[in-house]
Amino acid sequence: MKKDVLITIKGIQTVDGEQDVVELTTTGSFYRKNETYYLTYTEAEPSSFEGQRTTLKLENSRRVSMIRHGGEDSSLVVERGVRHQCCFDTGFGTMLIGVSGRNIENDVTDNGGSIHFQYSLDVNTALASVNDVYVTIKTYES
Repeated sequence: MKKDVLITIKGIQTVDGEQDVVELTTTGSFYRKNETYYLTYTEAEPSSFEGQRTTLKLENSRRVSMIRHGGEDSSLVVERGVRHQCCFDTGFGTMLIGVSGRNIENDVTDNGGSIHFQYSLDVNTALASVNDVYVTIKTYES
């Protein structure tokens, strides 16, 4: 059963030692199917993906997938210790990027919780950025 939730997201992107921090609080939907949790929300300011629909697929503490639709479609798979190639639509064309999962901490239950995942992005195997994402999911019942 889908639940309405309050979502807080903090993203920290590090490029050449410089950090850029983006924070977002929004509402969305949250549900579990088998052992996988799904979190869906619409991007808002200050995100550069404003108006797009984002789904986070939380597969225990080993894998997080992020899928965006509604403009510049993209998918990102973060799996600890694994490098995935993912498509990213820049608005000018699609680009293939490497996504290397560094760490995933997940304490999400049917009542919400939090997840932190860290990954690096590379273009043609050259490091582009290191990213930390902190997501808190609060159900209206909790």
